[in-house]
Amino acid sequence: MPVVFNKKIDDDSVLSVWKIEETEEELLSGLQLKQHELDVIASLSNGKRALHWLSTRLLLRTMLNTEDYIDCQMDEHGKPYLVNSDSNISLSHSYDYAAVIISKGKQVGVDIELIKMKIKSIKHKFLSDVELAQKQIGDNTNGLYVAWCAKEAIYKWHGKKGLEFKQHIHIKPFKLKDEGALQALVELPSGTKELTVNYFKTKDGYMLGYVVA
Repeated sequence: MPVVFNKKIDDDSVLSVWKIEETEEELLSGLQLKQHELDVIASLSNGKRALHWLSTRLLLRTMLNTEDYIDCQMDEHGKPYLVNSDSNISLSHSYDYAAVIISKGKQVGVDIELIKMKIKSIKHKFLSDVELAQKQIGDNTNGLYVAWCAKEAIYKWHGKKGLEFKQHIHIKPFKLKDEGALQALVELPSGTKELTVNYFKTKDGYMLGYVVA
């Protein structure tokens, strides 16, 4: 299993990234799946989607270091969770990579994306004018992906529908690096909360952002 990145965030939280090099059959051989999960795989429209689904589950198994059956389900909001476990999880995938974050005591969110120029054509859909006025975001492809991954990670951290990227999540000015952190203000039903989002760019052109809080 090609785990290419593994980070212990704190005593209870771990982030891992895996490069998908296996075939669907090889991934299946490392999992114990029940019929309803096999039905999900069969329903996926192309091979890459099946590889993404399988790879996140196999990475989960590797991180939990168990041969027992792992019951990973989705709640009514589409947030993944482990049945009969006190660990919180978040899953992400993009092209040749899968990412998983696990924490026993905190809520988590992770997002990984292949960096592409086309993000510039949709930047107004997920960023406010105030955010776009920040020089490190504006027309900077890397900055735009940092902002996108940060907002996606926060959305997954919250884990409930109704949180709008442009309206409810606000990226504060930050210094753009290949690896760094930023602060974001999130308008939640319970009030405004400030979160720290860590991010890094990989050598082969992916951006990853994650939040643990």
